Amino acid sequence: MHKIVLASNNPGKIHEISHYLFPFGVELINQAVLGIPETGEPARTFVENALIKARNAALHSGKPALADDSGLCVDVLGGAPGVFSARFAGEPKSDSANNLKLLSLLSGRSDRQAHYYCVMVYVRHADDPAPVVVEGSWHGEIAPEPRGERGFGYDPVFYLPDYDQTAGQLDLGEKNRVSHRAKALEALISRLHDEWNDH
Repeated sequence: MHKIVLASNNPGKIHEISHYLFPFGVELINQAVLGIPETGEPARTFVENALIKARNAALHSGKPALADDSGLCVDVLGGAPGVFSARFAGEPKSDSANNLKLLSLLSGRSDRQAHYYCVMVYVRHADDPAPVVVEGSWHGEIAPEPRGERGFGYDPVFYLPDYDQTAGQLDLGEKNRVSHRAKALEALISRLHDEWNDH
């Protein structure tokens, strides 16, 4: 197995990414297990934040690291909550508070187009000059109220017209096939499959 440190303490992300990569011979090690501290997310873009997190995990572990930075972008809000998705309603982080704030901001608005965006950065070591960067998007709209208990984050309010369901109602297997994170992981496997198998 190819061992990689995952620069995340989000149990939802850890589960989704581990589940996806395991069949490809990749074992993810949660950075928290190694006592690696979380970094801040000081940048204004997903890719910069992911790179900071990946380099931090690689530096502290001495192993290759993978970081994901993702969030929800709502068109009519100029792309917000964007990189602030996890803390949209402030501290402490709360999915339900974030969802309530979003629904409040969109109250009475007809344009509810939105997309989830995910960028993943893989570094072979902390000073890797050529990190692998992949991305994925998942388009939908914001429902008028939360529906569904599955998933995490904004899933209960992220409505998918093709399914007539929110991401919070969607079967987990289907979500792991079509989501922004699934698309980014698919691109990651495409880029790194040969490299991982050579080791």
